Amino acid sequence: MNIKAEAKESRPDLLKWSAVAALAFLGVVGNHYYSSGPLLYRVIIVLILAAVCLYIAFNTAKGQVVYTLLTEAKAEIRKVVWPTRQETTQTTLIVVAVVLVMALLLWGLDTLLGWLVSIVAG
Repeated sequence: MNIKAEAKESRPDLLKWSAVAALAFLGVVGNHYYSSGPLLYRVIIVLILAAVCLYIAFNTAKGQVVYTLLTEAKAEIRKVVWPTRQETTQTTLIVVAVVLVMALLLWGLDTLLGWLVSIVAG
């Protein structure tokens, strides 16, 4: 990856993060203040505020780093070779069979040890 570990903070970035915090605070307080109002309007306003906060946050240095990370992760996901439906079904059946066999073995061992302890304890 070519993402820098630390992004340089600048004064405009600090102002942007302050604006994000203020808008988030405004959304929480406004939602509480207008709690008797229609839910649909409150949800729409909170979603708009969240979108504005994300837009402002992605225009900071750290936001650009996160955006780059997300785009590179998306490219890596495209490279993954996913199993077919048949492979997934077969693997699932094998796991279920092993779990059942282990459950029976542990149940038998527990029963045997319980029986032995009851004989020794009287």
